[in-house]
Order: sequence, then structure tokens, then C-alpha cells
Amino acid sequence: MTHNDDILLKPAMLFAFLKALPLILLAITFLLLAWWLSPYFILFGLAVCGMAWYRLLYIRSFQYLITSEYIRITRGLFFKRVDQVEMFRVKDYIITQSFLLQLCRLMYLTLKSTDPENPVFQFQGIPESTITDTIRDRVLSARKNNNIYELN
Repeated sequence: MTHNDDILLKPAMLFAFLKALPLILLAITFLLLAWWLSPYFILFGLAVCGMAWYRLLYIRSFQYLITSEYIRITRGLFFKRVDQVEMFRVKDYIITQSFLLQLCRLMYLTLKSTDPENPVFQFQGIPESTITDTIRDRVLSARKNNNIYELN
């Protein structure tokens, strides 16, 4: 279903782990409390550990498909959601990198579009790259192919 020039991106495993890390630390805390105080804390520890696994798998389930005609974002484990925007509707690109993301060579890419249903697309935790140049070239090509001209 995908062509050779299509780009499929997913959040990095390190990014998903960092997002689930607070829950993992809380689960470890509950397990230590179970050892020191009461064995009933094991239940809380297991529940929080399950939530951490779900968060990790949920973040890893994100898929960003960039074709020459559209951008499609798929997410969800039990209930899938697919958002799609035509390439010619993309207006602006914003790259955000916190200090921790810079160390891990990851980035957030935010795309602003003229689509009323999806005015903002955010690609979270993707590897640092020059993807904005590729998207810009594809946006210009899509606008040219569809005879769409921007008026300010």
C-alpha cells in the first residue's frame, strides 16, 4: 500500500520509555513500600506497572505516514484513530527540542494546516532529521499539481 517514496515514522523507543518513566518509578516505589510496610502495596505496584506498559505501547503505536499527496497519523491500541490531511493544506512547520530531546537526538515536529478538522498535527519523539525539507518540497509539488496558490 505504500510506495517507495513514502516515509513512515514512529516515535523512538527511548522517547516512549522516557514518557513512561514516571509511572515506572512510581511502580518501583510501591514495590519497595510493599517490601518494607505492607504486602498490599503490591497491588498498587502492579496496577501502576500495567499503566506504564500501556503508556509505552500506546506511544509506540503512533505511525506517521508521509506520502506525496497526504499525511496520515494513526494511533491507538484498542481503538484506532486515523487523521489525514492533504499535503497542499500544510502551512507551517515548527521543530521543538527540549534539552533532553537534544541529548537523545529526537524532536517534536508540529505542522499547522488550513484543514478545519485538524489545524495542528504533532509528530512526537521522531528521530532528528531534515524531514521538514522533504515535507516542504512535497507541499510545493502538491500545490503545483492541484493549481493551488496562496494569497496573503
